[in-house]
Amino acid sequence: MTRLLAAAATFALALGGAAVASGAHAEPPRGAPGYPTITWGECENAALKTRKAQCGFLAVPLDHAAPAGPKIQLAVSRIKHSVPDRDYQGVMLVNPGGPGGSGLPLPVLGDLVPDKAGAAYDWIGFDPRGVGSSKPALTCDSTYAGYNRPPYVPSTRAIEKAWLARAKGYAAACAKNGGALLDHLRTTDTVRDLERLRIALGVEQINFYGFSYGTYLGQVYATRHPDRVRRMVLDGNVDPGRVWYDANLDQDLAFDRNIKIYFRWLADHDDVYHLGRSAGKVEKLFYAEQAKLARKPAGGVLGPDELTDVFLQAGYYVFGWETVASAFASWVNDDDPAELRKLYDDNNTQEPGSDNGYAIYLGVQCTDARWPASWQRWQTDNWRVHRRAPFETWGNAWYNAPCRDWAGEPGQPVAVDGSKAPPLLLISETLDAATPFSGSLEVRKRFPRSALIEGVGGTTHAGSLFGNRCVDHAVADYLATGALPRRVKADRSDKQCKPIAPPDPTPAATTTKRAESAAVQTRLELQKLIR
Repeated sequence: MTRLLAAAATFALALGGAAVASGAHAEPPRGAPGYPTITWGECENAALKTRKAQCGFLAVPLDHAAPAGPKIQLAVSRIKHSVPDRDYQGVMLVNPGGPGGSGLPLPVLGDLVPDKAGAAYDWIGFDPRGVGSSKPALTCDSTYAGYNRPPYVPSTRAIEKAWLARAKGYAAACAKNGGALLDHLRTTDTVRDLERLRIALGVEQINFYGFSYGTYLGQVYATRHPDRVRRMVLDGNVDPGRVWYDANLDQDLAFDRNIKIYFRWLADHDDVYHLGRSAGKVEKLFYAEQAKLARKPAGGVLGPDELTDVFLQAGYYVFGWETVASAFASWVNDDDPAELRKLYDDNNTQEPGSDNGYAIYLGVQCTDARWPASWQRWQTDNWRVHRRAPFETWGNAWYNAPCRDWAGEPGQPVAVDGSKAPPLLLISETLDAATPFSGSLEVRKRFPRSALIEGVGGTTHAGSLFGNRCVDHAVADYLATGALPRRVKADRSDKQCKPIAPPDPTPAATTTKRAESAAVQTRLELQKLIR
């Protein structure tokens, strides 16, 4: 799903399953040869060091069907509980999404749960196979997201052929660098890693906190191993029935809606940004600037694709709305592209290995399910959606296009079934674009003991522990006692909260924003982790 690494920058603040494909649990006796273990030591990450976290590696089979074969290493981190042992609630594994997001820093989330409800858990972070500090880490072409790309919209055959060649080339680079790993990056492989991790941690059950794609990982784990689940928080739920080609088309429509909401916010604050007094005028300005940049990139490099990518962040979260607005206003009103370029560069570094998240995103999504091989099918579907939703449709299509030529063997999507799972807490804002709200309703149906909290009318993706008291305190209650909102009989959310509010860019709000600066910074850093 489009940047299900869907979104922001990368904050560097870390963990990982039995080789079983069904609900059966065949695990070696502790101490037996082959029993998975983790040797804990110090962490390199500063935020983890400050919290006295422990880090290590867990060896797992590259191919769980051949457990005696080659092994790979999963990077794992842990912040232990700080309550008396009598109040200990077990391990809490965390996944930030992506697929391809690094979870190694995520044990720090325990500090953000209200009422110190997180202190009763050992918070476990991990980099999934192929990701970040795990070994090997897949990288294919770190310059792929660089400047001077063809325009996203293939208005000519030449543009279309250029993008098809680029996508095929990236897939070929991954085939060369990834080798056998590409056949073992499915969600089901990571679920088996989680079972190995559970055994290595010496626990009968796990707790799990998943954001975005992490919700799908949690769904599949709970389907395969319902008796190994104690509690789960799933925030920003993937629709398990639309993995992954259809899910991306759903996103295109949702992001177009959200960017129109953002254009309206810009118009409401025309006195600050001077970009137009109506949403329609701002939208017209945006596409006019895109066309101008297609003819003459700003600074020779910043073209229409980069403008789309910068604005895409505003479709995910309200937190960056002011920054994007200021950058666009500087370009439009002062002919200064510096802020836009910085935003793009910050989120698209070209350093060696910087495409790791993208490579794993493709590695998982291209092989969880088979993608259409026919380019005519892609053309028909994306032009149809583009006519309704021009903002991101073709950008998203090219983002996923390497799946047509991907070397890894695709599998069959898991039939997610939560009928045997314990009560889970589901969270979503109504207008989440990366994981549309319909997905949360579908997960709620499939997990009949679950309860869904809705941030009514909000556009933020996977926004729990971002400072929304209504949502965050419900999370704290669930983690402390297992209590969920009462489940209603209708096909809707079970608890409604106000959404995370859009920012107020007016000078009158400056004093308040300064007073909240520390909290805001923490949330922004957290945002960069959640995909």
